[in-house]
Order: sequence, then C-alpha cells, then structure tokens
Amino acid sequence: MRVVVQRVREAAVAVGADELARIGAGLLVLAGFEVADGDDDIAWMAGKLTRLRLFADAEGVMNRSVRDMGGEILAVSQFTLFAAVKKGNRPSWSRAARGELAQPLFTRFVARLEAELGRPVPTGAFGADMRISLINDGPVTLCLDSRAME
Repeated sequence: MRVVVQRVREAAVAVGADELARIGAGLLVLAGFEVADGDDDIAWMAGKLTRLRLFADAEGVMNRSVRDMGGEILAVSQFTLFAAVKKGNRPSWSRAARGELAQPLFTRFVARLEAELGRPVPTGAFGADMRISLINDGPVTLCLDSRAME
C-alpha cells in the first residue's frame, strides 16, 4: 500500500460539477493498493497517518498529529501510485490491484482511518475521474509505503 499525504489548509474532491467532499485543516491522503496488500498494511498505514506529527505546536515545531489538533482527513483512491516506468514512456500499472480487489481494500482503509481518528473520513468516488483541489500547508508532502515502513 502506498500513500501520498499532504498537509492542507483545505481540500475538496469533485466529479464533474458535483463536489463530493470538502475538508478544512488536515490531511489529503491519496491511497493506492497492490495485490499483496491486506489488513496488516491497512492497520499500519491508518495508524501511521493519524499519529504522524505534521502540525505545529505552540513553539512552531511539528509536534502534533491530525488527531491531536482535531483535523480532518480526505481520502482518495489513486491506483496510479503504482506506476512503473522502467520500460518506455507509457506507465504500466500491472502492480496496482484491480478495482474488484482495490475497492474493498480502500473501504476497509477508510473505516480504519475513521476508527483511529474518531470521526468520519470523507472520500472521493472510487474509480471516477476526479478533480482534487487543495491549499497545501507548508508545503508538507510525504510518500509512505507499507512495504518499507520508514
């Protein structure tokens, strides 16, 4: 499982003219899954994301997590995080889990984020052509992989 997480002042996801979700200060999480991913990957990633200290304390040091500061999380499924570009110029997504596997993984991931955060986590529309808008705060952007656990 791979995610790109961005600290945001606000973020929103839309399909066409319909806005599906909007959050204030918190994290925008773009999540991709591969065939080998399971509940251990989901548990590690959800725990890590909700505990990462990416928000400033009173002294301006990144010492507070999204949970500590009462922030929100917007989760969006993104299979392109498993792009392989070793051969040629057209990305291959052969490592990415197909929709019938990835969608239940994403649903379980969101449920685990909600349990860790203690509130609902809005999402995009799985498999849709989405538009994401955000105001990146910092900018602070991290890439996490459940296989690397760095």
